[in-house]
Order: sequence, then C-alpha cells, then structure tokens
Amino acid sequence: MKKIVFILAFVSLIIFDACKKEADNTIPMVNVDLYLQINNPSYINLQVTGGWVYVAGGVRGILVYRKTPTEFMAYDRNCTYQSNDPCATVVVDNTNIIATDTCCHSKFSIYDGSVVQAPAGLPLKSYNTTFDGSILHIYN
Repeated sequence: MKKIVFILAFVSLIIFDACKKEADNTIPMVNVDLYLQINNPSYINLQVTGGWVYVAGGVRGILVYRKTPTEFMAYDRNCTYQSNDPCATVVVDNTNIIATDTCCHSKFSIYDGSVVQAPAGLPLKSYNTTFDGSILHIYN
C-alpha cells in the first residue's frame, strides 16, 4: 500500500512540475482591440496577399499577415518558449514566411502560427480578426 501511495505522489509531482513549466511559457493575457485602415500607407504591405506588418499591441507587438484577400492572421510577437525572457520576440526572416526568435531559435509559420522548429512546442498566440473590405479589426 505504501508503494502505491509513493507512486501516486511521484506521478502527481511530475504532472505538477510539467504544468508549472508550461505555465511559465504562457503568454500573458492583455486586452487587444485595434482597428487598421488597410488603405493607410503605413499598412501598404497588407494590401496584397502574403503581405505582413508589425503593429503596436499585445505583449511584444503584433505580427499581422494577410493570408487571403479576405482573411488576416494576427499573432503576438512573444515567443512561446521561455516567454518571460526579455529576448523572446519573434521577427519575420528574409523568407517572409517564417518568424524566428533570435534567442532560442524557435521558428514559426506566419501562415498559421505553427511551430516549424523547436525548442518551442506551442504555436504563436493568435488574436481574432475581422475584415470589412477596408478596416481590419484585431481583438481578443
């Protein structure tokens, strides 16, 4: 009986530790409620499919990507691996399809935010978007 209690306590400790490590990589929740006028020259890159820009907001800024003529993706630039590290910010590399954290070297697809290279195990945090043909709303 003591052996079973010890095993259960050990398993609980492992699960707690794993949850704690994942919680350490959680991107903080901040309010996001942005409206972008796509015809504004500041957002000229968003006027074409495949274009992207950085905008202020979120935790470390927001990466906005135009996926199709009517669909946009918005991601927090805070890397999901060791997210509390002051260096954990992603930047779009020269391929214009991958966002890389220059500290831990995790890579993410800007098409869908998925991890394409570890050590990150979670995708980029995404925000909701709606588009009425001229104004892009980014929110959570």
